[in-house]
Amino acid sequence: MKRLRHPNVVLLMGAVTRVPHLSIVTEFLPRGSLFRLIHRPNNQLDEKRRLRMALDVARGMNYLHNCTPMVVHRDLKSPNLLVDKNWVVKVCDFGLSRMKHNTFLSSRSTAGTAEWMAPEVLRNEPSDEKCDVFSFGVILWELCTLQQPWEGMNPMQVVGAVGFQHRRLDVPNNMDPVVTKIIQDCWETDPKLRPSFSEIMASLKPLLKSMPNAQAPRQRVSQNDQ
Repeated sequence: MKRLRHPNVVLLMGAVTRVPHLSIVTEFLPRGSLFRLIHRPNNQLDEKRRLRMALDVARGMNYLHNCTPMVVHRDLKSPNLLVDKNWVVKVCDFGLSRMKHNTFLSSRSTAGTAEWMAPEVLRNEPSDEKCDVFSFGVILWELCTLQQPWEGMNPMQVVGAVGFQHRRLDVPNNMDPVVTKIIQDCWETDPKLRPSFSEIMASLKPLLKSMPNAQAPRQRVSQNDQ
């Protein structure tokens, strides 16, 4: 973490290396995890802000995947994304990350959170950086639907559904077709067919530019609710 410097990656401030108080000290992000913000009652994240948050995640991950050697996160999920006071999202928690020196990662541990994990990781097969891309697809789905992935299923059921039955989360028909395509591309069974984070950024940026300021529609909704 010490050599990582990017606005969308949590900054390491220091470490305590003496037992029993082994600690990693990072910058403080007051809004907490993206998971908490998405799923709290009375969510006030408008569509444009949520897409901007997705772009933040893609930027942070693109930086990690372009480090030398490449850093593969392996546990990318909304609870591992923190939000600062300006709503900027930063990638954190590198407990399962690996440096990629060869084609595949040396570690094949399936520790992590099944709801966000790629099928090849769930099957305990060798994986590369494209496992992070699959996880990003789940996060983008989460940001767009405001739902929890695979809610009501236990981790072993998710392993069976995604890893062995080739099931994917349902994408609503009313979702923007550009976003739908990004999500579905991220969820390709063959990791080689999944986009890179630079390609994901290239798809998200024009979509964000074309969106109107979301303040006015949100006010109309609140009036209708009254």
